[in-house]
Amino acid sequence: MDKFQQMRAFVAVVDAGSFVRAADALGLSKTAVSRLVGDLEARLGTRLLHRTTRRLSLTPEGEVFHERCRPLLEGVEEAEAELTVQSGEAVGQLRLNVPVTFGLLHLAPLWPAFMALHPKVALDVTLADRMVDLVDEGYDLAVRIARLQSSSLVSRQLTSTRLVLCASPQYLRRRGTPQHPADIAQHDVISYTLLATGDQWEFQGPQGPVSVKVAPRMRTNSGDTCCAAALQHQGIVLQPSFLVGAPLASGALVEILPQYRSIELGVYAVYPTRKHLTPKVRVLIDFLVDAFRMRAWPA
Repeated sequence: MDKFQQMRAFVAVVDAGSFVRAADALGLSKTAVSRLVGDLEARLGTRLLHRTTRRLSLTPEGEVFHERCRPLLEGVEEAEAELTVQSGEAVGQLRLNVPVTFGLLHLAPLWPAFMALHPKVALDVTLADRMVDLVDEGYDLAVRIARLQSSSLVSRQLTSTRLVLCASPQYLRRRGTPQHPADIAQHDVISYTLLATGDQWEFQGPQGPVSVKVAPRMRTNSGDTCCAAALQHQGIVLQPSFLVGAPLASGALVEILPQYRSIELGVYAVYPTRKHLTPKVRVLIDFLVDAFRMRAWPA
């Protein structure tokens, strides 16, 4: 058991890039992780890691040992997963990656109910808008909002959302309401930098597809910041309905050019494989599917 714990601690330190982050991932103290790695090096009679105050790096021996350790640990995890699948009980830690705004608005309220239903499952939820590698970074499942491309991952659609062109009534009174997408180029625009089409905003109109090149007054990688600027009458935004649904319903924002529909995106639960799908992942997927049967935002 000590050998396994030492190997597990060593791989966690390498993957996390620090003893502190590895300790958090393993649920141990930094001292315990340092002791496990030190004991491993002493047992092997060789240094595996170069340690400085700023960074860690593998020695040549450490690189070889890390390459050997990883498949062994993955084999143990897979064996445990197979047994868990056979037992049919949802247990263990469940590591999730979810988008920041969607995670706060529409997923955070769901976690207490899920934990109440499955008391033996421990949730580890990371909020990030970057595209994580589920396998390399050790996530069981991610929620992604995209026009999903084909990949080696497995997905199940939870719901959908569309990008809505909108602004505050005060802004439109001051600057006028666009009558065609081409008019947007003359307006103040708050641009979301992670939009797949960049500053080329796309629409499907009565006569077919239309696109307009915008010149943003403000750029941000945060949809919440875009929405906040629009609510303060600073310009036009193109944001998902799950985010602007509430201000649209209250009248704080109004949709512009509703006859020109922008991109529709799917909201997906994405996971690495169907093979040996553990009960903890399966029950979470089923829970999310049920939770999103009734959407809380306009289509």
